Amino acid sequence: MTILIKATILTLLSLTVVGCAPRTQEALQNHQPPRLTAEAAVMRDGAHLPLIRWHPQRRPKAAVIALHGFNDHSGAFEDLGPALNRSDIAVYAYDQRGFGGAPGRGIWPGHDILSRDLAEVVRLVRAEHPTLPLYALGESMGGAVIMTALTSDSRPAIDGAILSAPAVWSRQTMAPWQRRALDIAVTIAPGVRLRPQGIQITPSDNIEMLRALGRDPRFIRETRIDTLAGLVDLMSRALEASRSLRSPLLILYGKQDELVPKIPTCMMLARLPGKAGTMAKRIGNGRRLWRAALYPNGYHMLFRDLSGSVVTNDIAAWLTDSSSRLPSGHERQPDLATGNPFPGFCPDPP
Repeated sequence: MTILIKATILTLLSLTVVGCAPRTQEALQNHQPPRLTAEAAVMRDGAHLPLIRWHPQRRPKAAVIALHGFNDHSGAFEDLGPALNRSDIAVYAYDQRGFGGAPGRGIWPGHDILSRDLAEVVRLVRAEHPTLPLYALGESMGGAVIMTALTSDSRPAIDGAILSAPAVWSRQTMAPWQRRALDIAVTIAPGVRLRPQGIQITPSDNIEMLRALGRDPRFIRETRIDTLAGLVDLMSRALEASRSLRSPLLILYGKQDELVPKIPTCMMLARLPGKAGTMAKRIGNGRRLWRAALYPNGYHMLFRDLSGSVVTNDIAAWLTDSSSRLPSGHERQPDLATGNPFPGFCPDPP
């Protein structure tokens, strides 16, 4: 996200174009019963969202629906899926609209459609595993979709969620010049495609994985300005939604994250329900409503980093028993006096 905002500024300096309206996807009109096939989640409007399943050899103890990040696709979980299978967890990952092989590639679908799709996939997976705990896992933009969906009219019926570096860099937390630049760009050149170059941001220390993404035809490397604006709108909604999240959550963040800044992440954690914005809030059976881990060597793509197995083990442990100790030892306890969720990392709330 940071890369593309900066690229937008550079684009503005060189644009002389006639304004036109931003594009947003509309739902398809081929109404039919939703269903899961071997290769897709078919939505009520007929949209086929490419789907990958990873099933454990033994009977699963839980199931998780995984949502990828911006410009990515379901292949983001090609290592995490089999790893969770070893803990007897079934994994379903689908390409969200506008990304990968889903309809409207490169065109922003809007937060409502993204939320409805998630709720529909949850219903379909729940039908396949009616007795299993069912969770959602979102990386970056995927986390923002989950947060927004959980506070929407189409709230998915899940038992909890894992938010890995959730995208909450809202307009509220951007510098005024960044907001203004995006507003101007989406007004005068919504269809211009940005290909960030020459901007030094490291999304992961796993260079081999990043190079593979650069060669991956399913990964989007040129982003429309109006699609970027749609992402910013989603991130703003996700940050606002954090005040109302009532599902059990595991929130993961890396100290080396260069894409989702520290300040909005700290704001999100401080806003989560509970006394003084802390983890003091508990649900009926004594489990914490939300827990958080901070990885000293973690970048944005946490479970794909070189030390990604550390994050994966924490995810598996929480999905197996959300009250168990995280094996990494990186869970952070809040300062109950100040309400600081990550003392020594986040600034104290005013």
